[in-house]
Amino acid sequence: MDRRGPTLEDVAREAGVSRATVSRVVNGIRNVDPGIQDLVRRAIRSTGYTPNGAARSLVTRRAETVALLVSGAGDAFAARVFADPFFGRIVSGAVTCLRGRAIHPVLMFAESDAARTQVVDYLRRGSADGALVVSVQADDPLPRMLLAARVPLVLFARPAQPLPVSYVDMDHRRGGRLAAEHLLARGCRHLAVIGAPRDLPAGRDRLAGFRDALGRAGRGPVPVAEGDFTHDGGAAAMTRLLAEHPGVDGVFAANDLMAQGACRILRERGRRVPEDTAVVGFDDSTVATACRPSLTTVRQPVEKMAAAMGELLADQLKGPPHGPAHLVFEPELVVRESA
Repeated sequence: MDRRGPTLEDVAREAGVSRATVSRVVNGIRNVDPGIQDLVRRAIRSTGYTPNGAARSLVTRRAETVALLVSGAGDAFAARVFADPFFGRIVSGAVTCLRGRAIHPVLMFAESDAARTQVVDYLRRGSADGALVVSVQADDPLPRMLLAARVPLVLFARPAQPLPVSYVDMDHRRGGRLAAEHLLARGCRHLAVIGAPRDLPAGRDRLAGFRDALGRAGRGPVPVAEGDFTHDGGAAAMTRLLAEHPGVDGVFAANDLMAQGACRILRERGRRVPEDTAVVGFDDSTVATACRPSLTTVRQPVEKMAAAMGELLADQLKGPPHGPAHLVFEPELVVRESA
């Protein structure tokens, strides 16, 4: 009994074309008439032919995978990534986009100099066709290393220093303004900020936007306690703010995890949220709805941004890019119970 699977020759006979034509269609070579392409694709479905991935890679010189790189510092970095809903949303958006293009993502971490070198070597060898990079350090050397290795890449967020690279980002400054305007509209008079690390462009922009809105409203300087994007970091920052500014009645936290930590400290100190102190977060992650009370927050469309990263990279892989592309998304205020 013949157990062999359908071959290119079987598809060619079914379609009434040459084996070479079938090969060009299977390997995505563009110089085939669209009508013939449709004919070949119908024959592929009819015969049940499945392309040989290894053979196809030899022809296209493509691995049909991309690296989803999370670059940061510290031995516990990977554990922090899996605990933070922000990174899960990036993975979800990127995977959804890439799956639709028959590209497979490989999740990789670059938490040290040695790991970054390994990642660059992996990509330079062609083990993946390109990289989607999420950096949590302003001075992350990985994007420059990948550019020097001529690896196609797209960044999540604008790099701290100008680089000839594509990225997706959000108008964080406008997001900070939305938070401030909402707290002011509630009648909050003594505002404070739990800020992101100031070396990150997004953190600086969110704080600058908040201050913009206060300035237009004729308000003076706002106290800031820097956090680290974690629940505990937000709790520690809120503790410092209450010690130095006990009259605070409105708080903007630069992400939802820190806002959740702030709410916990306020409850422990006997303060009602939002009656005594209103709290606004940033991201609109799953934390926002899990928090008690549920968080009013500035929505960052992370899934759409990650999907756009995948599209930009897929476009790069089709041929030489015309130049770096920069996509900037708009924030949205989502009003819930905390403010």
